[in-house]
Formats: sequence, C-alpha cells, structure tokens
Amino acid sequence: MGELSAADHASPRLPPPLPSPSPKKLSVLPLIALIFYNVSGGPFGVEDSVSTGGGPLLSLLGFLIFPLLWSLPEALVTAELAASFPENGGYVLWISSAFGPFWGFQEGFWKWISGTMDNALYPVLFLDYLSQSLPLFARPAARVPALLALTAALTFLNYRGLHIVGFAAVALTAFSLSPFVVMALLAVPRIRPRRWLAVDLKKANFRGYFNSMFWNLNYWDKASTLAGEVDDPSRSFPRALFGAVMLVMASYLIPLLAGTGALDTSTTGEWKDGYFAQVGMAIGGAWLSWWIQAASAMSNMGLFEAEMSSDSFQLLGMSELGMLPAIFSKRSKYGTPTTSILCSASGVVLLSSMSFQEIIEFLNFLYSLGMLLEFAAFIKLRVKKPELHRPYRIPVGTGGAVAICVPPTVLLVLVMCLASMRTVAVSVSVMLVGFLLHPAIEQLRSRKWVAFLATAEPPESFSSAALVQDQVTIDDDASVSLLLDHSHAKKEPLDLAISLDSALKME
Repeated sequence: MGELSAADHASPRLPPPLPSPSPKKLSVLPLIALIFYNVSGGPFGVEDSVSTGGGPLLSLLGFLIFPLLWSLPEALVTAELAASFPENGGYVLWISSAFGPFWGFQEGFWKWISGTMDNALYPVLFLDYLSQSLPLFARPAARVPALLALTAALTFLNYRGLHIVGFAAVALTAFSLSPFVVMALLAVPRIRPRRWLAVDLKKANFRGYFNSMFWNLNYWDKASTLAGEVDDPSRSFPRALFGAVMLVMASYLIPLLAGTGALDTSTTGEWKDGYFAQVGMAIGGAWLSWWIQAASAMSNMGLFEAEMSSDSFQLLGMSELGMLPAIFSKRSKYGTPTTSILCSASGVVLLSSMSFQEIIEFLNFLYSLGMLLEFAAFIKLRVKKPELHRPYRIPVGTGGAVAICVPPTVLLVLVMCLASMRTVAVSVSVMLVGFLLHPAIEQLRSRKWVAFLATAEPPESFSSAALVQDQVTIDDDASVSLLLDHSHAKKEPLDLAISLDSALKME
C-alpha cells in the first residue's frame, strides 16, 4: 500500500494534536516492572502446574524449559521489533509494516480483546483473596459494588500517569516477591531434593498443564504498545526484556523449589490457586501465610495496572495510525489516553462475570493467533526489508531467525489444538467481528461521519535518532544482546530517506 486511497483523501481529517507538556518517560527499572506484571506478577497461579502435571517434576521442568522454548524467543523478537518501531501501538506497527493495515488492525483487535479478558481476572481474584479473611465480599450484595469500586480506583490510578504506574509497579514487585524470599530461606533446612522428582502421569491433566504454563509465560510483547512513552526505547527495551526474563524465571522456580522440596507432595491435588498461603503456613507460620495472601492481593493490582496501560496505549497508537477515530488518541493533562482507558475499563467490567477457566482458555487462543502473526511478520521483515533500521538486532541470519520462531510456533499450535470447541467457536466469532469492523471503520472515514488523525500510516522505522542529520552516527549500545553477546556494538549511519508511503508497502 504505497498511496492513500481516494476514500482517505475524502475523509475528515484532524491535524495532529497540539503538543502538550511532555509526560515523564519510563526508564529501564519501571519498564522491567511493567513487563514483569504483563507476564507474571509473581508465583500466584503457578500452583496448578503441580497438580495438572501430576507432581513437582513436570512443573519444575516446565518452568525451566518453557522459558527457553517460548519466553526467550518471544522476548528476543519483541526486543528487535520494539527497537525498530519505538512508538505507541507496538505489534500493530510490526504487522502493518509486514502485511498491511488490514492485518495490523486484526492483530490489534485480537490482542485488545485478549488483554481485556486477561484484565477482567484481576479485580475478581483480588476480592477472592480478600474474602478469605472478610467473608462479606463473597456475597453478591457486597461483591458487585466492591468490584466496580476497585475497577474505578485502579482505572483512576492509570489515568493519573504512566510514570506513576511504573513506579507503583516497582514497589508492588518488591512487596509481592519479598515473602517468597523469606519462605525460601526458611525452607532450606527442610528441603529434600528427592521430592522434586515425584511424578504420577496418571494424575496429569495435560490440557490444564499446557494452558497454565502458557498463561504464566506469555505477554512479553505487551509493553511494546507503549514504546512511545519509554525513555530511549531502542536501548531500554532489550535491557528491560532481558532483566524481566530473569526475574520471571526466578519468581516461579524459587517458590516452587522451596515449597515442593520442603513439603510432602504425595497429595498433589491440594496444589491449586492460592495454595502458597498454605505452604507459607507450614513453613513459617500464620504470619508468613498472611504476608503471602497480602502479596497475592497486591500483585493483582499490579497486573491490572500493567495490562490496562498496555491496552489503552495500544488503542492510542492505532488511533495515531488512523486505524481508529481520533477520539482514541485524546490525552489527559497527565499524558494518558482518556478515551482508550475508559474503553478498556468498560470491557473489564463487562467480562468480569466469566469464570477463571473460561477466560484463560479464550484469551490463550486469541493470543496465540496474534503471536503467529507476529512471528510471521518478524521473518518477513528480515527477508523483505533488510534495510530496516534495527538498533537492536538478534545476532543471527535469516535461517537463525526462522529457527528461533519454530519452537514457540509449535507450542502455539499445540495450545490451540487443545482448546475446546466452545473456545474455538468464540474465537472464530471474534475474528469475524474483526473482519467486519475494519471495513465498517473505513466507511466511517469515507463518509466523513467520524474524524481521524491526519497521520494515517506509520513510517518504516520510528527511531527518534533518525530525525537528526544524515551524517550523524550513533553508538549502537542498543544492541545489548539478550544472548549476552556484547561484541557487536558498532556505529551505523542512519538512513533518513524513509517516506510515509513506503511504510506499508508490500514487497
């Protein structure tokens, strides 16, 4: 798509919004915390992997092997593409550049629905933990108003500014993980390594096991949607993603090693959501159990904030690309996308009545569709657009890029094959809605019923450094490799002759 259509020329256009005082940009540490909460939030919810895996062995092996097969490839691909397209919208930009705006819109729609489903879990889980100590919140008369009030309060915090959300995420990360550090230290004298090898495949539920693993290790790409709010994103994203991968793996493995090594796991059925509170009781006493329950509740707040930030800035980025009406790009005085936040909050409220297992399976299927498209875009951009400015580049050639994508692609297909027919039906319905919604929005544009921003197409690469003089070079420190290869830092000239029309050109 090299040129704007006649419909685009005929549509009402708004000039880009006047610049407001620049909001504070996220640095690496808050970005690590946001990625951590996009992906994990701590070991809350990994208990199911022990029961569905038939014992500790498959659970521990899963959190050792799955990050290598799934998390690391996704993080590497995200680092390269987020550095190349460091603007709000993230994966919507990647897909649009590789396959055109129609598929970019579908990617954004699937990921937004998946993210909103995911976010609907956290206020519910927060009240579930709270009701263990205050049974009042188990009653609908108190639960529904509390759910609405909690969603409104967390939405307001998101509205107040991304830098506030970022530093809140840092504080919540420290608080959520601290009881597990204490639990691990107290568990050391009681650990019997042979307990880690226990497994009973007859008790395993592999659909639940794979869904649990996948849910606890996905969404590495989510923070890319707010890349425009990050300080020096081309350098910050690779570093933050590497730090987040290490933090997530440690936050899962250390509590599992401590709990399954210190306690008898012959009755694996007890390992359900929230069981770490019982593990804390057995290892440290009531005080540690209460601490873990408080950390669980606070972690859900961090998960909500990180997800809503990513979802709302994704809608803002799509609006800036001309895929959504201009109202979605409207920012508050704090620099946050007001309409996009309200839209995401409304979706959370509407979906909060679904059950936990329904939400997990639905969002996993839609997320898998989006990730298959992202891996395809990564390979196509490597092959068709080798000149694309890549401040961070995975140090492999085209064959290596394909090889990196094979293991996670197999896992994605496996998760989709294990889905129930109901999940497939719902997901196909969502896809059909997306296919119809795109031409409907184009009709709104062509009939001048809704205003869109003038910037309808993304440039080829959004490196902010590319706006300087053609002769200027930059030190490619952004190529701090997630594979720990620091030997490729070099100086590269920047090609400034990138037109808006070449952005989505199909080659």
